[in-house]
Amino acid sequence: MQEFKVSSFAKATRGGQRAKFKMGEREEREAAKPIRLSEIKTTFTKRTSSGMEEFDRVLGQGFVKGSVVLLAGEPGVGKSTLLIQLLKKMPAQQILYVSGEESVEQVKSRAERLGVSGGNLLLLAETNVENILEEIKILRDKDIRGKEKELLNILVIIDSIQTLWSEDFEGYPGSVSQVRGCSQRLLELAKKKGITMIFVGHVTKEGEIAGPMILSHMVDVVLFLEGERFTELRLLRGFKNRFGPTDEVGVFRMAEGGMEEVKNPSEMFLEEDEGGKGTAGAVVVCAMEGTRPVLLEIQALVTQSSLAIPRRVVSGVDYSRVLLLTAVLQKNLGIPLYNQDVFVKAAGGFKVSEPAADLGICLAIISSFKNQPLPPKTCAFGEVGLLGEVRRVNGEEKRTKEAKKLGFTHVLSSSTVRNLREATKVVSRE
Repeated sequence: MQEFKVSSFAKATRGGQRAKFKMGEREEREAAKPIRLSEIKTTFTKRTSSGMEEFDRVLGQGFVKGSVVLLAGEPGVGKSTLLIQLLKKMPAQQILYVSGEESVEQVKSRAERLGVSGGNLLLLAETNVENILEEIKILRDKDIRGKEKELLNILVIIDSIQTLWSEDFEGYPGSVSQVRGCSQRLLELAKKKGITMIFVGHVTKEGEIAGPMILSHMVDVVLFLEGERFTELRLLRGFKNRFGPTDEVGVFRMAEGGMEEVKNPSEMFLEEDEGGKGTAGAVVVCAMEGTRPVLLEIQALVTQSSLAIPRRVVSGVDYSRVLLLTAVLQKNLGIPLYNQDVFVKAAGGFKVSEPAADLGICLAIISSFKNQPLPPKTCAFGEVGLLGEVRRVNGEEKRTKEAKKLGFTHVLSSSTVRNLREATKVVSRE
């Protein structure tokens, strides 16, 4: 006869169900009643600054008490480094750092390397969620110095959520049931006690958060830390935010001393033009990241192809869009790209996905094909249609203002050129 093991959680659940249900009758409870919108009082949630302007920009000007944030990213991108640096910027916070992957000695070694003393930091190397919940409750009710009081500012960091487990849930750590169950218990405590939590999540090879997709729906904020392994650029993007915008981006630089904020990203992406004559195939465009305009350089290289099917290689821009734009250039301007290899990239490791980079990509390809640089101090942005027309993009005035602030005197957009043929005259200097 086959035996089945019943967990303590299942027993407790069944016992609770027996207590609440008798002879199939549903327990009576007071039902919620509708309330008029005009009768609901508006409350303003106070935010706590992270101490980093770039981090606050993505959060929506700071942490909301009782919120749960999911920070995801590829291994080695700098998630733990960024969070440890928050400790240095938030001395008024009482912080509990739960490490499920490293020992407390390893975490301390990294903190010392980043110059974090950790006077307000408690380290806990634990993966059992019941033990973690117990330590959080103790910290919530009693100060670390032994003085009885209720702490108002507590931040709990779980690194990482995929390492937690409980005997009440089936599966191994990182499985759907374990991640969902452990996250739900932590989230309930955060909402009930007003404790701010940050979950660190891994990313799969497909670029998605490891574990159940429901995890993204459970938390209040979902942040992604992006960056190429061989570049110093790191971008913090918001994909979900119940308390703020979802289109903002924080820019960081990975240096020897840890993560450094980049207050003016345009200066990081633009190379100094020695001699002021410009370079063939290089065009400066103005992209919008959230509400912030960012100037960066688009580079193109067009060479005679020795293959039956010419290559199209892109980096940092949309591949399909480059194919479309090369077809537009051949059809509307008669540029013979059918026998040319075309390479296009966004310099500095930045990724551009908006249509406003269309004009800059086209001008870079034309400049490289004709081996003629654009006039110095030229910036271009605008969407290019299938008929070669230059369309208006959002935030055009803000982009123009940012370009002129950085010394660009020639701004090419839908306000100055109507189509690619007019823009080509700038490259040809006709």
